[in-house]
Amino acid sequence: MSEKNYDVVIVGAGPAGMTAALYAARALVKTVVLERGEPGGELLNTEYLENFISYPKVLGRELADKFAEHAKQAGAEIHTYTTVDRVTRRADGMFETVAESFMDGAVTYVSPTVIVTAGGTPVKLNIPGELEYAGKGVSYCAVCDGGFFKEHHVVVVGGGDAAVEESDYLSRYASKVTLVHRRDELRASKVLQQRLFANPKVEVVWNTVAEEVLGDENGLMHGLRVRDVLTNEERVIDATGLFVFIGFRPNTGVIDGHYEHDAMGYVLTDNTMMSSIPGLFVAGDMRAQLTRQVTTAAGDGTTAAIAAEKYIVGLREAQQHGAGTNTATFEAVASAKVEAGGYAH
Repeated sequence: MSEKNYDVVIVGAGPAGMTAALYAARALVKTVVLERGEPGGELLNTEYLENFISYPKVLGRELADKFAEHAKQAGAEIHTYTTVDRVTRRADGMFETVAESFMDGAVTYVSPTVIVTAGGTPVKLNIPGELEYAGKGVSYCAVCDGGFFKEHHVVVVGGGDAAVEESDYLSRYASKVTLVHRRDELRASKVLQQRLFANPKVEVVWNTVAEEVLGDENGLMHGLRVRDVLTNEERVIDATGLFVFIGFRPNTGVIDGHYEHDAMGYVLTDNTMMSSIPGLFVAGDMRAQLTRQVTTAAGDGTTAAIAAEKYIVGLREAQQHGAGTNTATFEAVASAKVEAGGYAH
């Protein structure tokens, strides 16, 4: 296994990772981004975006390409088709990021800081047509895609807070929203349920599960086949959109070791994006926060990169001033450097 040394290793090349790479590289720290596929993250699963500032409408893949090109122009390395197995903090405070590269085989990246931006994964229904019509009617983000369904009939699948909130949100655009739930009562909070039931544009279909996404000759969704779990009767709901809200899992499996997290498994960070593991920063969809959008991911990446650079400076200053070889001492000095304040660029 070969070994490579960097100042900052960034795991994931979505909006958070690319922005972190841009800011880290501009700070003249040696930066590498490790991405298991192509740069872009969830942008690659989004046909168009209408909510990224200065781009009224832009292809997800086009925006992903611009992010990656900008980061590379600043000096960041991007290693694609590189799958990260684990990120481990050593006894001396350095990190080892163990990865398997399509080109280079097994590689260990050694660095004083790591920024994990591995994102999360929406839980899929795993029914026929779901993947085929993803981005062509099937979506997992109402805020991202709701505007494309003005005066359309859309279906929402789920029964928790997210499904109920997003059904209400989608009713701003859609002519009708049908909420399909497999049970006879919702799991969402009572306040959200009251708001939903009072919305004349929302219909709730109980004891029903989605069976198949149907498409037309143009490759777009035109209906959803559903089944009543009590009678097994099947029918087709004529709809051009399907929004799935049955769960979202942060991709935290790459972090080796204990870290503080919330009840859903999202990583808890301070306002510098540092996790409870000193030197390990987390940005984007893995982090516990209110919303998960391209813009918030980019903001997280900015903060994480600036904080990581200050952490590295703090470590170097501690070593230069003879703070001893105690790792805890180094961490204390570095953390103090981060907390001292940010930069204005």
